[in-house]
Amino acid sequence: MAALEPRFREDHVAIIGSFIRHHVAESGARGIVLGMSGGVDSSLVATLCVGAVGPERVTGVWAGEGPAKGPDFRDAADMAESLGIELRRLDIASLAGAFQRSLKMKRADRIAVGNVKARIRMIILYSIANTEQRVVMGTGNKSEIAVGYFTKFGDGGVDFLPIGDLYKTQVREMAAFLGVPKQIVEKIPTAGLWKGQTDEGELGIRYADLDRVLLGIEIHLTPEEIAAQTGISIKKVRHVEDLVARSAHKRKPPLIPKVGIRTFGLDWRE
Repeated sequence: MAALEPRFREDHVAIIGSFIRHHVAESGARGIVLGMSGGVDSSLVATLCVGAVGPERVTGVWAGEGPAKGPDFRDAADMAESLGIELRRLDIASLAGAFQRSLKMKRADRIAVGNVKARIRMIILYSIANTEQRVVMGTGNKSEIAVGYFTKFGDGGVDFLPIGDLYKTQVREMAAFLGVPKQIVEKIPTAGLWKGQTDEGELGIRYADLDRVLLGIEIHLTPEEIAAQTGISIKKVRHVEDLVARSAHKRKPPLIPKVGIRTFGLDWRE
C-alpha cells in the first residue's frame, strides 16, 4: 500500500536551483522577494533561492496582523537570520480593516476576509518587486495547486513557483534534507488567516493521504484503484477528485471566447 507515495530525490534540489537561477537572470531582475510565514514551504523556498542566487539578492517579508511576535514570526525571523537574508516586518491589520469597513464585509465571512488579506500580501510583495527590480517568488506546492488551496490573485499571484511540482510530503522531505529546522518541517500547516485555521482541517484530509490520492490521479488510476492501493476510503478519494475538478479555473488564465485566428490560452502558444 505504501508504494503509491510521492518521493523526494536529491537531484530535485539541483533542478529547482537551476530553474531559479535561469529565470531570475532571464528576467533581468536584481533580486527576489518572497513572503515568509514561518512555515515549511516558505522556509524551503527561501533556502532554495539563497542557494541559487545568494543571500544578498533575497529579501523575505513577514506580513502579519499586529506586532511581529509569536512562534510563527520567530520561526520566520530565525530562518531568515540563519540564511543571512533581510526579513522586513509589515503589519497589515490597518489595511485589512480598511477593506473590511469600506466593503462592509462581515467578520463571520472568514473566507472572503481571508482572501482580502492574501491579496494585500500580494500587493505588498509586488510593490517591493516593482520598486526594487525584483521578482516575486511563490511558495505554493503541488498539493495546494492541485486542489485549489490558494487565493486567486493572492498567494497565487506570483512570478514563479519553484516548488509547484513538489507535493507537500516531498516539500517536507526536501526541507529536512536541506537542514530546515525540525520544528518548522513538522509544524501543523496553516495559512494563518484566522485563529485555529489549519490546511488539513479545511481540506478535510491529511496531507499524507491527500498526496497519495493526487499521485494516483496524476498517473491516471481510477478511484477504485487508488483506494485499493492506498487503503484510503473511496469517499475520500472522490472528495479529492472533486476538489481538483472544482478548482480547475484557478490553474488557468481567464478564459477567452474564440473569435480570432489564434487565441491566447487556446491555440496561441508561447
